[in-house]
Order: sequence, then structure tokens, then C-alpha cells
Amino acid sequence: MIYVVIVFLWTAILLYILLGGADFGAGIIELLTSDKNKERTRKTMYKAIGPIWEANHMWLIIAVVILFVGFPKIYTTVSIYLHIPLVGMLLGIIARGTAFVFRNYDAVEDDMQKVYTPIFVYSSLITPFFLGIIAASAVSGRIDPQANDFLSAYVFSWLNWFSVAVGIFTVSICAFLATIFIIGQTTEKEDRNHFIRKARRIIFIVMFCGALVFLAAYFEQIPLIHWIFGDIPGLIAIIAASISLVLMFFVLERDKPILLRLLAGFQVTMILFAATYSHFPDILLLKDGANLSLLTHQGQAKTIETLGYALLIGSIFILPALVYLIYIFQKKTNVETDH
Repeated sequence: MIYVVIVFLWTAILLYILLGGADFGAGIIELLTSDKNKERTRKTMYKAIGPIWEANHMWLIIAVVILFVGFPKIYTTVSIYLHIPLVGMLLGIIARGTAFVFRNYDAVEDDMQKVYTPIFVYSSLITPFFLGIIAASAVSGRIDPQANDFLSAYVFSWLNWFSVAVGIFTVSICAFLATIFIIGQTTEKEDRNHFIRKARRIIFIVMFCGALVFLAAYFEQIPLIHWIFGDIPGLIAIIAASISLVLMFFVLERDKPILLRLLAGFQVTMILFAATYSHFPDILLLKDGANLSLLTHQGQAKTIETLGYALLIGSIFILPALVYLIYIFQKKTNVETDH
């Protein structure tokens, strides 16, 4: 049953990156859009993220609950030594959701809209940035359980070039996912061409940010190249992601939004797989050379068994409901477009 729980944990993280990433990316795209194109970009983005913006944090909650219940030592270590970026991410999630609701559903449009918009776009940038920092810090080997001062224990555990580079890379991934989602929601050829050009630019930005991650890992003496290219499965995953990227450039010119989204999701999946496969089942790499493993540091056997059954039963209700939610929003969008 432990492997069932681990699969759910990995899948929840992946779905949060894909769906939550597209959601956060909508605010990032708005931030990077010129004033004359902001309004039409905003309207198109709302159609794209409509089916997922309320539901995407469910995957983060599932991942947190799995860690809290099934892997208490890992959860405790992360929440103690990475509490600063965790608080930053959570504050960004709260601020973004609040600003989105008031900006779009406030009964009165007044000068407060000028306040909601900056909160929305900048929290959309900050939240994935801290998410990337947390992920990188978990494997950077900078968490020091033996630290005896505040900076060493709670700041230098995440404030390093590698973690910051991964944070920037995560932001670029979110912008990339958002542009791909938006392309499928455009109805005007001019708008579609506009977002295709934006997608191309962001793809090159993602590649540049990815190179920064490898450069930072080299200077921080983190064996990222070995993790990704040092085994056959990881190498195959990177090759598959690269091939799908080439295919994406051809699909961008054709009206195939579903295929485009599948290729984008496949790329991110392969990147996450390559980054996590080599040091599995270790999920936290600590400064003293010790590692916290999903297999060694799991909870009681009965707890894991109950958690596994709960996740299996819960997925029977959650997944069909999510698919139906996306279907309803898509159908509504198609009806509005026809009229």
C-alpha cells in the first residue's frame, strides 16, 4: 500500500504543477502583457482557467495531507526548516485568490480594482517562485538539522542560487502552461496568432531558465546533471520531452488545442520524472549527508494502509467530478462563443 500512497503523492504534485501552474501563469502572462492587449488577454485567460482555478489547490491539499499523515518526520522537517518560503507561498495563494474574486465578482467597480489587479498579478508570480524554492531546497542538501543559529537553520536552507534558479524556472513553466491553455480558448485568428507568438517567446525563456538551473547547480556543487542524465529512465524522459518540444512548434501552427495541451503536460511530466527518479525514494537530502526516505520514514503500517484506501476511494469521487467540471465550463464557453 505504501507505493499506492507514493503514486498519489507524486501525481498530486504533478497535477498541482500542471493545473495550478496554468492558473498562476495566467497572472504572470497578464503582468507581461502590454496595456493595449491587457483587456483581451484577461478575458481569454478567464475562459482558460475557469474550470480549474477553484479546484487546483485541491491537489496541493492532498499532497500536504499525505505528507502529514503518512510521512510525519518528512512533513515536520519541511515545515520547520522551510517555513519562511512555505509562508510566502501560502500568503501568495490567499492573496491571489482573494484578489481574483474581488476583481471579477465585486458588485461595484471602483478604484479598488486598481488595488486588486496588482495583488493578483504579483501574487501569481510570487507563489510559484516560492514553490520552486521549496522543491529545490528539499534536494539541495542545504537543510541543516544541526544548525545552532537562525540564519543557518531557517534562511540558508533555502536562500541559495540553486533554489532561486529553480524558483525562476518554475515561474517560467507556469507562464508556458498558461499560454498553451490560452491558445485553445481563442476564437479570433488575430488573437490566436498573438498568443502563438507569445508562446514561442516563452518557450525560449523556459529553456534559458532551465540552463540557469544547471549553471546554479554546478556552482552549488549539486549533482543535477548526474541525477537527470545518469540513468537510462531519466535520459529517456529528457529525450522524450525534447522530442515533444519539437513537435509542439509544428502543432502551434495548427488548430489542435487538445494535442497542444497534451504535449505541454507531457513535457512537464517528463521533466518532473527525470528530476525525481534518480534519488527516489529519498525526498529530502540533508546537509549532514542523511536523507529522509518515503520508504524508510513512513508512518505506521496501519496508518499507511488506511491512507491508501482513503485515497483510492476518494479518487472515485474526485476525478469524475473534476472531469465533469471541466466539461461544463468548456460547454459553457462553446455556447457563449456560438452566440
